[in-house]
Amino acid sequence: MPQDRLPEGEEKRAAVRSMFDTIAPRYDLVNRLLTFRMDVGWRRKTIERVGLDPGSSVLDLACGTGDFCRELTDAGHQAIGIDLSFGMLGAAKTSAPLVQGDLLALPLGAGACDGAVCGFALRNLVELGPFFDEIGRVLRPGGRIGLLDVSRPGNPVLGWGHGLYFNHVVPLVGGLLSDRSAYAYLPRSVSYLPAADEMISMLGASGFADIERLQLSAGITQLITATRS
Repeated sequence: MPQDRLPEGEEKRAAVRSMFDTIAPRYDLVNRLLTFRMDVGWRRKTIERVGLDPGSSVLDLACGTGDFCRELTDAGHQAIGIDLSFGMLGAAKTSAPLVQGDLLALPLGAGACDGAVCGFALRNLVELGPFFDEIGRVLRPGGRIGLLDVSRPGNPVLGWGHGLYFNHVVPLVGGLLSDRSAYAYLPRSVSYLPAADEMISMLGASGFADIERLQLSAGITQLITATRS
């Protein structure tokens, strides 16, 4: 991953795929340490807020090692994981079916699923608008989504502390335990994320309603939920 600039387009897709292939073996360990296991609670909160009935078919988009798949299965749902990285899928620990694929061209028919979740992957996608369109295509009317990603605390003091941790501690610890360039990319990749209002507007244009945004853990994480019109 280049250090002087952030890649775009097909270069970004290839770089992200290579990066996650590289960090897959120690991804879970580093993730738990860097989030102090708060990531487990964030996923459970997402499933709770999405609020689908048990037995619903739910996509775990950018499923990685299957964390969301496991939580969805435990909640009684039929999870299906999709990820671009063969390395992450190979390191997955879940009984749910897994598919290697591009989130901008999901290998599913229209209205095939009841819901979808996505954890900390929005900033890794080449384009968000087409991604939201594609989720809308594969969800039935009334289907629900839950999108988790990083955020910035509104409180200036908390924001300063979070910036210090995210921009300095995360690359240091990630570099020691896994791949230095990958965890240097993580703080920089936040600049890919549009403002919350813009993402909400994009979801509306893709056919979603009842859009809500919730900040978790004092604002370091955001959860966006919505219903397919």
